[in-house]
Amino acid sequence: MKAWNLLLALLLALPAAAGELPGDSVYRLADTYTSQAGRDFTLAEGRGEVRLVAMFYTSCRYVCPLIVDSAKGVEHALAPDERARLHVLLVSLDPARDDPAALKSVFDKRRLPADRWTLARTEAPGVRRLAAVLGIRYRPLADGEFNHTSALVLLDREGRVLARTETLGSKPDPAFLAAVKAALAGPAG
Repeated sequence: MKAWNLLLALLLALPAAAGELPGDSVYRLADTYTSQAGRDFTLAEGRGEVRLVAMFYTSCRYVCPLIVDSAKGVEHALAPDERARLHVLLVSLDPARDDPAALKSVFDKRRLPADRWTLARTEAPGVRRLAAVLGIRYRPLADGEFNHTSALVLLDREGRVLARTETLGSKPDPAFLAAVKAALAGPAG
């Protein structure tokens, strides 16, 4: 695992040529993701958007619903024009069970806005790569549940990590909220 993290750090540290993504951009990960609507995409398609990213799984009954509530809490603390510019991406830690139908079920149950929220899955190697660059630690348990870091990660328009919080709940972490507002106020790419 340490060798993988070192290789990933070296990859992300590569200098970017003009027009290319920055070397420390999460968007350099080339895995294909599938949304709750069944649409395939890459993370780089989010270039130009300020994004909150978190990892979760649909069968989680305790912490993962709080992750969704936390992202909603950040949204509700924003002015309507700010909220309209913030995109949220939740990626499943459980690709074996979280197919688009399972993602859509949670999406619909939580009444998430389709214009700004995406629930997605990728294959297990992609889950590991994304978790590594976001600093999310996880491990499957014998009962099908997962132990995992519960964090919201803020990405700038180029996919660079600006801030993160592990404070969960409908009332957002003030420092994290300030970072979101600052990112949204910055110039569009």
